[in-house]
Amino acid sequence: MFKKIIVSMLMILFVMVSTSVTFADDGPGGNKRKGKYTYRKVYKACAQRGEVSEKKPPINPSDKTMAQWQRIFENKDFADFKCAPEWAALSDEDILDIYSYLYGYAADSPSPATCK
Repeated sequence: MFKKIIVSMLMILFVMVSTSVTFADDGPGGNKRKGKYTYRKVYKACAQRGEVSEKKPPINPSDKTMAQWQRIFENKDFADFKCAPEWAALSDEDILDIYSYLYGYAADSPSPATCK
């Protein structure tokens, strides 16, 4: 009886560990919170310069899927974002953080961005 309980507990533990590994985020690995801040900061600076009319970023994370964000950042195709001088001044770490933010809250992510 005691052996059955231990075996059952080990099986449950194994299932829990293997499930958590399966559902682990395979995202870019940057800091989402910092990425959100940096993304907004880019457009604030861009609005002050006069290229865009609003300080609010024109593209929301939920406007694209995870695969679309991945293609954009792999190809470093930031033309849709406008504000080229501000994007060019970003460090690789800042770009990774922004990518993590956009990817993590994409339309098909487990928790898509709901604020517009």
